[in-house]
Amino acid sequence: MTQPQKIAVIGLGSMGYGIASSILRAGHTVYGFDVVAAQTEKFQGEGGAKGALNDVARDLDVVVVVVLNAAQTETVLFGDGGLVSKLKSGAVVMACATVSPEFARDMASRCADAGVLYLDSPISGGSLKAANGQLSVMASGSAEAFGAAKPVLDAASETVFELGDDVGAGSAMKAVNQLLAGVHIATMAEAMTFGMTQGVEPAKFLEVISKCAGTSWMLENRAPHIVEGDYTPHSSVDIWPKDLGIVLDIAKSAKFSAPITAAALQQFIAASGSGFGREDDAAVAKIYARNAGLTLPGDD
Repeated sequence: MTQPQKIAVIGLGSMGYGIASSILRAGHTVYGFDVVAAQTEKFQGEGGAKGALNDVARDLDVVVVVVLNAAQTETVLFGDGGLVSKLKSGAVVMACATVSPEFARDMASRCADAGVLYLDSPISGGSLKAANGQLSVMASGSAEAFGAAKPVLDAASETVFELGDDVGAGSAMKAVNQLLAGVHIATMAEAMTFGMTQGVEPAKFLEVISKCAGTSWMLENRAPHIVEGDYTPHSSVDIWPKDLGIVLDIAKSAKFSAPITAAALQQFIAASGSGFGREDDAAVAKIYARNAGLTLPGDD
């Protein structure tokens, strides 16, 4: 095992909590922090280290930032009382949120000015894989940043894609992944509800299509939520207006047309605007069902 490290995980949502737990199991000292105090207390009750962030910051080897977006990432690192100014030289920040490559490069440059390493390290795999230490990490940064982050990468991930020295390459790959993931969820919902208009029940849709060429990982993962009528959020609807919005912003800057992404985005915006924003992202199916006068499982 690598030498035990002192690590802070900022953001203990479904992904961050799983990451923190996986690092803790690997034998490191792990501090977990979240704006929801109950999450911090829960993690401490399961073995997480105690201490205020400002008090422990100077001793940290790695900071893993698992917040919602670019604005929150910047606030954690460089906002009022920002963390970077308190870290020791050679500490590494692993930034896991879905952000634009340009934003990632800016964060890396500002960290470098403070003597802090930065690993552009967006993640994929969902809350269950996070809890099991089986995430995929799309990472880019210097060899020094990879080396400093290795204890976390080893503990929290099943696959690390090393995408080169240039910060931003990881975020670019994550944008490609999110384009596909968001479109696949919306398309799954469209196909399932279309099938319902033809007498194909959701359970039968899942049974058959999951074994046919039209399947996808997202279909196999999200369609059961609809079949069961359970929209407990593992990944919420509200993530997708943000992530697909980032994809379209990047596409616009590249003068690239992404009409299928734009169509999927509108369905997630409709779902959020209809009050489903905090439900599981499979709830986008409710928009299709409502518009077609269909009744989904659990709604009758």
